[in-house]
Amino acid sequence: MENNLPVNIREYQELAKKALSKMHYDYINGGAEDEHTLRDNIAAYGRILLRPRVLVDVSNIDMSTSLLGYNMPSPIIVAPTGSHKVANPEGEVATAKAAASCNSLMVLSFSSNCRIEEVAASCDAIRFYQLYVFKKRAVSATLVRRAESSGFKAIVLTVDNPMLGRRERDIRNKMVAPDKPNLEGLISLENLDTTDGSQLAKYVRDTMDPSLSWKDVEWLKSITSLPILVKGILTAEDARKAVEAGAAGVIVSNHGGRQLDYAPATISVLEEVVKAVAGAVPVLVDGGIQRGTDVLKALALGARAVMVGRPVMYGLAARGEAGAKHVIEMLNRELELAMTLCGCRSVAEITRDRVQTEGDRMRSLL
Repeated sequence: MENNLPVNIREYQELAKKALSKMHYDYINGGAEDEHTLRDNIAAYGRILLRPRVLVDVSNIDMSTSLLGYNMPSPIIVAPTGSHKVANPEGEVATAKAAASCNSLMVLSFSSNCRIEEVAASCDAIRFYQLYVFKKRAVSATLVRRAESSGFKAIVLTVDNPMLGRRERDIRNKMVAPDKPNLEGLISLENLDTTDGSQLAKYVRDTMDPSLSWKDVEWLKSITSLPILVKGILTAEDARKAVEAGAAGVIVSNHGGRQLDYAPATISVLEEVVKAVAGAVPVLVDGGIQRGTDVLKALALGARAVMVGRPVMYGLAARGEAGAKHVIEMLNRELELAMTLCGCRSVAEITRDRVQTEGDRMRSLL
């Protein structure tokens, strides 16, 4: 196997499908309802073309960037995805070690199957913590305090989940909610009856707060000194509100196509959000990234960094920690090659004129 490694993300996805039960593969890979947004997250990247510049000295390529003052060797971050033990018994500890060995920043999901403290102790790295606001605010406050004391450097507040999207694969498979050891003693996960489908949906209904509003971002700021990035922004209006609310960063995300179906592909609204934020805070994007060229396209449209979720899970499912590490390395190598062939020697040189969007093509015809 080691001599015959996958050469791209799609091959890792095929291996993951073979390695996992249908329930668990569908849980990782599925989206909401018709899965239009899920597919379009990927397809929208295919509608953006690159505009390479030639005869540039590309003998040295520098992919490094920074986020909230932390230096990163590349703009590729591991996105918060839940329940890594579904993919591999070592769970988030394996993912954290893979990210750390690539010096990549990882965002740990609140629905991690490994305890916050266990992940923090497993290896030395810069990590952010992803949070939902629960009906019981004390639960969220406790998780924030634990993340702070474990050395996490920022909070990623996911705001597009007042209720779970209708994930029909999970309903059909009667998806069992995986263990959430970080919530032990805080929330009862008993009595999750699944006669009407997904245990996960019932759990979210019972615990998440649909009354969540912008004032809760202020509440979160009042209980932590850590910077807060708001994840789940898809419009200029909400991007401006996030900045006004004191967010340290904005993450353009549609929850990997798992929440509102027919929400726009993230790459298609990235530029709108970047323009609205107008440089006040960094903008990140997730959803649909499968290639280094996708990363380059996102940076050209104004993203400071990109977050990659499912591909890392595919690597983890196929080959454990080594697979997750290989996925991150592969994307980094692909980005380096894309920069080389586009004539971009640093991320600063990945400017807007290096891409042509559908909108650009339409305007050129007018």
